[in-house]
Amino acid sequence: MKKIRVLIIDDSALVRQLLTDILSSDPAIEIAGTAPDPYIAREKIKQLNPDVLTLDVEMPKMDGVTFLRNLMRLRPMPVVMVSTLTEKGADVTLEALELGAIDFVTKPKLDLTESIQEYSDEIINKVKVAASVRVQALSRAPAAVNRPAEQSSTSSGATATRSRHFKTTDRIIAIGASTGGTEAIKEVLMRLPADCPGIVIAQHIPEAFSAPFARRMDSVSAMNVCEASDGQQIMPGHVYIAPGSHHLELVRDGARYICRLSDAAPVNRHRPSVEVLFRSVSEHAGQNAIGVMLTGMGADGAEGMMLMHQQGAYTIAQDERTSVVWGMPGEAVKRQCVDTVLPLQNIADSILETAKGKVNRAPAREREPVT
Repeated sequence: MKKIRVLIIDDSALVRQLLTDILSSDPAIEIAGTAPDPYIAREKIKQLNPDVLTLDVEMPKMDGVTFLRNLMRLRPMPVVMVSTLTEKGADVTLEALELGAIDFVTKPKLDLTESIQEYSDEIINKVKVAASVRVQALSRAPAAVNRPAEQSSTSSGATATRSRHFKTTDRIIAIGASTGGTEAIKEVLMRLPADCPGIVIAQHIPEAFSAPFARRMDSVSAMNVCEASDGQQIMPGHVYIAPGSHHLELVRDGARYICRLSDAAPVNRHRPSVEVLFRSVSEHAGQNAIGVMLTGMGADGAEGMMLMHQQGAYTIAQDERTSVVWGMPGEAVKRQCVDTVLPLQNIADSILETAKGKVNRAPAREREPVT
């Protein structure tokens, strides 16, 4: 069996050694080489032809994003970013994912003790996933959306004055995603109009990354996107992204839907967990909900989507071809709780058609699942 050959690029000799020790401990992975900066890395890529790169975000001589941009334009290949848990590190990492990096891990701590096994499992799994992904050449990044002033999230009367076609509580759209999800979510949000029903999102992401991610989505969406806060009312034209440190749940308060945050234990090893969000949506929104499962590793959210489906929610899964990893959507399909499986670029249209009642749905107990 051919081993996955990895080139480690990091300016810290200690980090290079730690990553080498971790990755080489797996019999399916071989360290092709290491490089302290992108210039040396460029030559080693030519010489060694690795299958996957791990790339430090912040390096001297040339930063990781500049190197990645050139790499994806000239020689696209799977890359796992190694990022610091800071706001600057988050912004740079999200840009790297936009440029085509498959995934990211946090910078390993040199004093790792009890957490070394968990960290090792994470980076080994992500390198293996990256090796299986077909990477395409970099395409032009989308331009930011210019919203009228009255649609800005900073405008106090935005929701009240904006023309919209949906009533406040007609529909709730719940989206779950993991590996590859930051870009998949962007693709969906960019295609939705400013008067779309309210959207709640659980994306597996570290605490330091969720607020920068929300700002990034706000800059490319006609809707107003924010990091969810506890007790926040869910309104049309708004998107609420779970903070990286909390589960996001949907609850009902009279005629209103509101966000409820919880710092309860991780579910399926994640907080936020798609499972927690989807279960709450099934309980409080029922057939008024639309569930969307996007690309992601593992099975988080599949049980929750099955509950949504049983309660009469319309359920959508991203197809295997357009998913970075068809774990979460594939598991939902396997459990026969998905109404339609679509390529990423068609999901927004399906959401809108369903929200406007253009999709004919049989009652939950009469509906045939996608197989």
